[in-house]
This record gives sequence, structure tokens and C-alpha cells, in this order.
Amino acid sequence: MAQNPARRRALADAGIRVLAQEGARGLTHRAVDAEAGVPRGTASNYFPTREDLVAALVGRLGERLTPTADDLAPFAGRTPDRALLGAYLRDVVRRVRAEPQVALALLELRLEAVRRPAVAEALGAWRRAAFADDVAFHTAAGLPGGRTELLLFHYALDGLLLDRLTIPLDPELTVDDTVDELVARLLP
Repeated sequence: MAQNPARRRALADAGIRVLAQEGARGLTHRAVDAEAGVPRGTASNYFPTREDLVAALVGRLGERLTPTADDLAPFAGRTPDRALLGAYLRDVVRRVRAEPQVALALLELRLEAVRRPAVAEALGAWRRAAFADDVAFHTAAGLPGGRTELLLFHYALDGLLLDRLTIPLDPELTVDDTVDELVARLLP
């Protein structure tokens, strides 16, 4: 298997774009090669099977969706209250919406996971690890609410993002107002 890390990331990013544009059925090695502008066979050289390709996409989605230290810096040292939690959740939504192809690719993989156990295994492992990281950050920051409340916020933000990436029920209601209302209602 080829080992050029920059090429692997570029191919995975191309795969994310293919997945977002064409859906899971359109995700082929040839489509990734074409999207990346590389010779035919390059993607299969790096990711010999579809399972290898999907695992690479899951890993790359994780890299792109995981907040960096710079993303978290504005929340350090602030009073851990509902206002801070609201600001953090609004930032999560902002970062995800800034890369709609990443969010759409993740949604496609979640749907594909229903039909393919290998996808469910790879994606489930990443989601559980990401949630554990969220719980650790939430706890370390002293934010209000516990694991259950954080889980409820994940469910709510997943729905909000799906709504905003597809066909919004109420385009006039801002994302910030929605997040603020969620925080107020889930943490009275």
C-alpha cells in the first residue's frame, strides 16, 4: 500500500467530495481518482478495497471535524455556564456548516452504515470516540449538564444540521437562536 501521507489525505478529501456530491453509490475508486485529478488506479493503490477507502474517509472526516486547539481557545478561562455552553455549541454548528461537503459525506456514511456492517463498525467506532472526547472536554471545562444532556445536544444538533444542509423547515429562525433555545430548554 502506498505511503505518501499528503497524497492519502488528498485522495480521502476527494472521496469526501464524491460522497457528498454523488452519495454512497457514486463512491468508487475511479470516481475518487477523477475527483482528485490523479491517474486511474491511484486510489486503489492507496486503498485496495472499498472498506479501506471508507475507513480512510471516516478517518479523514474525523480529522476535519475534530476541533483544534485554536477552535477551543476562545472557550478557555471563561465562566462555565449556560452562556459558554451556548457559545460552544454555536461554534460547533458554525464549524460544521463551514464545510458542508464534510457534513454531507458524514450523513451519507451514516446512511450507508445501516446497510453495510463494515461501514457501521468503522463509523461507530469513530463516533463513540468523538463523543467520549466531547464528554471529556465538557467535564474538564466544567460546563453545565452531564453526559445525558450532552447526548441530547448531539441529537438536537444532528437534526439542526440536517435541516440546514437540506430543506430548512423555518429558514427565518437563525441557527444561533435555535441553539440558544435548545440550551435554555435542556438546561433550565
